Amino acid sequence: MSGLGDMGNLLKQAQEMQRQIDRVKTDLRNEVVEGTAGGGALRVHVSADRQQVQKVEVAPEVLSGADPKLLEDLVQTAVQDALRRAQETEKEAMAKVTGGIQLPGLF
Repeated sequence: MSGLGDMGNLLKQAQEMQRQIDRVKTDLRNEVVEGTAGGGALRVHVSADRQQVQKVEVAPEVLSGADPKLLEDLVQTAVQDALRRAQETEKEAMAKVTGGIQLPGLF
C-alpha cells in the first residue's frame, strides 16, 4: 500500500508544480524588460513571455546626429540586450518553481 500512497503524493506534488508554473507564466505575460544601448540613448522594451518588442525609445541627441549606421548599431544592440534579459527573466522565474531542473515542453 505504501507504493500507492507515494504515487498519490507524487501526483499532488506534480499538480502543485503545474499550478506554480501557470502562475509564473501569467506573471511573465505582464512583465516587460528593457534593453539599452549607447548608455541608455536607445531603449527597447520586450515582453518577458513572448520576447516581442513592445516599445523603442530613441533619445533626441541620437537622431540629431543623423548617422544611420550608428542608429542601426544601437537598435541591434538594444534589441539583443532586451531579448537576452527577457530570456534570463523567464529562465530565472521557472528555476524558482522547478528547482533548476529543465522540464521538456515548458517553453
